[in-house]
Amino acid sequence: MNTQNPKPFFMAKKIFFLLLISLFLTFSCDTENKTLNLFSVDDDIQFGKEFDAQILASGEFNIVNEKDCPEAYKTLNQYKTTLLNTGKVAYANKFNWTVRIIKDDGTVNAFAVPGGYLYFYTGLIKSLDNEAEFVGVMAHEMAHVACRHSTKQLTKAYGLDFMLSMLLGTSQNQWVQIAGQLAGGLASLQFSRTDEHDADKHAVRYTYPTNWDARGVGDFFKKMDSHTPTPVFLSTHPADEKRVKKVNEEWTKLGGKQGDYNKDLYNKFKSNLP
Repeated sequence: MNTQNPKPFFMAKKIFFLLLISLFLTFSCDTENKTLNLFSVDDDIQFGKEFDAQILASGEFNIVNEKDCPEAYKTLNQYKTTLLNTGKVAYANKFNWTVRIIKDDGTVNAFAVPGGYLYFYTGLIKSLDNEAEFVGVMAHEMAHVACRHSTKQLTKAYGLDFMLSMLLGTSQNQWVQIAGQLAGGLASLQFSRTDEHDADKHAVRYTYPTNWDARGVGDFFKKMDSHTPTPVFLSTHPADEKRVKKVNEEWTKLGGKQGDYNKDLYNKFKSNLP
């Protein structure tokens, strides 16, 4: 007959379960979509700094120096500041919101990395017709950053196994390894359709308080859908037929205010590009 007391075993399981729950609660969670994120806001900031430093040093991307193109950067920063000043963008005062121009007329693309770094190809800027369209793109990329979609995707990639290894103390160097891998992979992360709709919705909310027409977010995707060949942007930002409809629904829900498109001002901006 087994005379061992089973209580210590069950107590250990209970403690392990409580520790696991507390670990889940320790990491940030999207309050609107209840999405778990293994990484802290400070991790986002550090990843962004490391990525930007590497992209500037690598020479792989033809980054336009602000000193060589001051008027274009002045306009870009005005767009950025106007959106941040709406009070709708999370971490507006915490992230290192920085804009970069990549000289490549053959690539229609833009991307963002954690911490607030936004990169726009001249091919994308020159393919658009007005400020509302471009600001829609910028707001969309800012939303990916503010909603922390990249590190949430990384959380899905590393999953529960990594969390358990942290709990059991077997992940000593894993954070260092992740940080080293991130710089090469953040820009190529493909967002889910849920992330894309989330970014579109927030982009409308960011642009709506400004003088620009918030429907420019949807106008941009109409233009991308008709673009030949298919833009690189759509390969990393999967789209579906509901996208423009959802943008217009969000715009209507906010009140349906008509704003400006500013085609002439945008043409002036494009004329200042290299």
